[in-house]
Amino acid sequence: MKNCDTIPFYVPWITKDDKKAAVESLNSRWLTGGPKAAQFEQKFADYIGVKHAISVNSCTAALHLSMRVLNIKPGDEVIVPVLTFAATANAPIFCGGKPVFADIDEKTLNISPDDILNRITKKTKAIIPVHYGGQPCDMKKILEIAEDHKLHVVEDCAHSLGAKYNDKQTGNFGIMGCFSFYPTKILTTLEGGMITTNDEKLAKRLKVLREHGMNKTALDRESDAKWYYDVVDLGYNYRLTELQAALGISQLERVTEGIKKRIKAASYYTQKLSSPALRGIITPYKAPNRSHVFHLYVIKVQRDKTGINRDELFRKLTDNGIGVSVHYTPLHLLSFYKKFLNDNSMTFPTAEHVYEQILSLPLFPTLTKKKIAFITNKIEGIIASKM
Repeated sequence: MKNCDTIPFYVPWITKDDKKAAVESLNSRWLTGGPKAAQFEQKFADYIGVKHAISVNSCTAALHLSMRVLNIKPGDEVIVPVLTFAATANAPIFCGGKPVFADIDEKTLNISPDDILNRITKKTKAIIPVHYGGQPCDMKKILEIAEDHKLHVVEDCAHSLGAKYNDKQTGNFGIMGCFSFYPTKILTTLEGGMITTNDEKLAKRLKVLREHGMNKTALDRESDAKWYYDVVDLGYNYRLTELQAALGISQLERVTEGIKKRIKAASYYTQKLSSPALRGIITPYKAPNRSHVFHLYVIKVQRDKTGINRDELFRKLTDNGIGVSVHYTPLHLLSFYKKFLNDNSMTFPTAEHVYEQILSLPLFPTLTKKKIAFITNKIEGIIASKM
C-alpha cells in the first residue's frame, strides 16, 4: 500500500448528518434532560425490542445503576468473566458487593457457563455475562443456570449492539442490558450508555437514580408548572445530554449499515488471514445460532506455528504504523483486583492461555479492503521473516 502513513486502531464514523443533528441540538433551549433524550430512548427500545430504555452518561453508569436497582449490597457476590473491561467488575464493588471471576470459553472468549456453575455460592446474587467482541454469550445455558439458582442476569452489551442470539437482540435476555456509546463502539454519542429492560418498576427506579434521586425532572416541573420536587433515593448525575442524544438518534438511523460494513471488513480479514502461510494465526470463531457484529476483530497468535509471539507482532505492527490493541488483560492479573480480592490462589487457565495470544486488529466501518490487505500482508511478511 503506497502513501500509507498510519492505520489507526479505530476511526469514529461521524457523518454530515451527525454533525447537523449535534449543531441543531445546541440551538435548543434544552441542552440536557430534554425531549431528545426521551426520543432516543424510545427509538433505541424499539430497535432492541424491549419495553424500556434508559439513557445514561456511560456504560459504567448503566452497570452501576443495574446493581443498585437489584439491591446488591455488602457481602453479595456477582459473577463476571475474568476477560473483560474493568467496569464490569467495578459495578458490584460500587455497591459494596464482590465480583467473582469466571473463566472463559476458548473459542468465543465469552464467559464459560460451566465455570459459572463452579463459582456459585450462597452469596451469589447475579451474573453479568459480557458479549465479548460483538458475539453473544451462550444465553440459553446462562439463563438456565440463573433460573435454577434464582439469580439475576444483567447483560453487558458494550460490544454487542445489533448482535442476535437465536434471532433475538442482546439486551433482551437478562433482567437488564447495559450498552456503551464510547467512540469505538457500534454507535457513539462520544460518551454515553443505555439500560434496557422489560420491567417497568425497574425502569422507573433507574430514571430516578440517574437524576440525583429526584422524583421530578426539570422537564417534568416545567410541564406541570410546579417547582417542588422531592429526593426519594440516593441518586447520581448520570444523565445523557441533548447533544449526545441527537447524535445517538442520527447514528441509530444507520446502525444496520455500520454493522454490515463491520461484518464485511471482518469477512475480508478472515479471507486474507486464511493463507497457508498464516496457519498459526487463528481468526475469530463464530458459534452456531449467533450473529457477530465485530466490535472487535481478535486474532490469536500461535508462537509455535508462526515463530513470533503476540507481543513481538504487536510491536512490529505498531512500528509499521498499524494501530493494534489487546482486549483484555485478565482482571485477576491487575493490581487493584489482586489487592481488593486478596486471593493469590486465583487461576483461570483458559483466560491466561488466551491472553498470551490475543491481538485486536483495526476494524471500523470506513476501513477499506486496501488497508486490510496492507495489514494482513504486513502480518504475513513479519511471520515469513521469522520462519
